[in-house]
Amino acid sequence: MGVSMIGLVVVCGRILSWFQLPSLRKRGGGDAAIVCAAPPTLQMLRFAAPEMALQSTATGGGNSSASTISANINSIPMLSGSNFKDWKENVLIVLGYMDLDLALRIEKLASLTDASSPDDRRNFEKWERSNRMSLMIIKRGIPEAFRGAVSEEVTNAKEFLAEIEKHFAKNDKAETSTLLQSLISMKYKSKENIREYIMQMSHTASKLKALKLNLSDDLLVHLVLISLPAHFNQFKVNYNCQKEKWTLNELISYCVQEEERLKLDKTEITNLASTSKDKGKKRKIEYETAKRVVSFVRSLDI
Repeated sequence: MGVSMIGLVVVCGRILSWFQLPSLRKRGGGDAAIVCAAPPTLQMLRFAAPEMALQSTATGGGNSSASTISANINSIPMLSGSNFKDWKENVLIVLGYMDLDLALRIEKLASLTDASSPDDRRNFEKWERSNRMSLMIIKRGIPEAFRGAVSEEVTNAKEFLAEIEKHFAKNDKAETSTLLQSLISMKYKSKENIREYIMQMSHTASKLKALKLNLSDDLLVHLVLISLPAHFNQFKVNYNCQKEKWTLNELISYCVQEEERLKLDKTEITNLASTSKDKGKKRKIEYETAKRVVSFVRSLDI
């Protein structure tokens, strides 16, 4: 092989130019590892592309990847006594985004044996890595005082998360009572956006449904109507006189229309009152002026 010939060779998985071969031979590399020794060809360049990309990742791209992983993990808030729901959502999102949630989605795979296939071994190793990384990330977001609440014998990430949840689970009965009381006591204030107000009531009803207390749409419609102030009374009467029932979406649409109509009526009444007030003030001024004129004339007769 001529050293002057410009080409690429693959030595132990690395791409080298012919100029690097002498130094390689001096280190004992020899020629045994040389796979190809031709000048650059299209096939060789195609092979070189992924290798060079891999080397780039190992040198420069790795820093970016590490910072991304760090940013993902740091986005998980520290668990406290009141944020368990948000904390758990963040944990699941981060683990899913990093493709590490396998151990949370499926049960532990059967232990490997001599009869295990290569696919079985790959799947087992993937599950083990997912479980190990998930457990580390979960524990990182838990204060030291809370970690002691779970036995160190629990090494399954899914089981560890379930144990943590037991310590932060709310009393369903108490939460149901609180939400129901909140829903019944809600009152619409004219300064609020009525669409957002009804959606808030619907959201509270959804929370009750999650606690296995289902409220029908008909009942929710009546609760919304009951919570509306007195200037919606005619609107309520119109609904009660109809045979047809409204869905929640229809109620929202009609309430928005009614709110706009009431605002227009209020504006017209305000303008009318202002006009009447101006006319009254003008008549009063004219009366006072006439009165002064009469008094002046009478003073002249004297």
